[in-house]
Parts: sequence; structure tokens; C-alpha cells
Amino acid sequence: MLTGFLIALHILVCIILILVILIQTGRGAGLAGVFGSTGGETVFGGRGAAPFLIKATIVLAILFMLSSIGINLISPRSRAPRSVIQQQAIERLRERPLVPEAAEEGTLPIPVVPETSQTGKP
Repeated sequence: MLTGFLIALHILVCIILILVILIQTGRGAGLAGVFGSTGGETVFGGRGAAPFLIKATIVLAILFMLSSIGINLISPRSRAPRSVIQQQAIERLRERPLVPEAAEEGTLPIPVVPETSQTGKP
């Protein structure tokens, strides 16, 4: 429940952060306003949207980092192999170990992989 909420929050923050960054004007565009280009800056006042967008970027960046850390701390961790191939290999080794005495001791030996030629065949 909490993991799903954090992932949804993280995705929402990512999308909004991308949009806020894309809305901001570049540093060189500030001089364009001096020479008569005052298009959308009147909505946010004389100084434009820069202070609001900078603050929004900072807040969203902090939320992004906190949600990333939260997802990492809450996500389940297991030591089990993650792929189906690894799980099947471990099951085969448990059923039929490579060295018979290893089965008696309860330990599994590390299998030796044959060398491959340049064609990829052993």
C-alpha cells in the first residue's frame, strides 16, 4: 500500500519536474526582454516566472530525492535469485550435485564452466 503510494507520488513528481524545467527560459533569453520581447512574463509580474519556477524546481527536486530514498528503503529485498534460469540451476544442483560427497555434507560445489571457442560452442 505504502510502496504503491510512493511510486505514484514519485511518477507524479517526475512528470511535474520535467514540465517545470522545460517551461523555464534559458539564461540568454533574459536579454530578449530588454529589447521588447515581453510575451508571457506579464502573468507572473515584472520579473517574470523565474523566481516561482526556480523555487518550484528546488521543491520538486527535493521531493524527487526523498521519494527515491523512500522507495529504496521500503522496497522488499530478498537474497533469492531473481531470474528463472538462476532458480532452475539451483534446483538442479540441489537435486543432483556435481560431486557426490558434497550432497552428504550439505554444501554445493561451484560448477566448472567449459571454455568456449570463438564460435561460441564448447
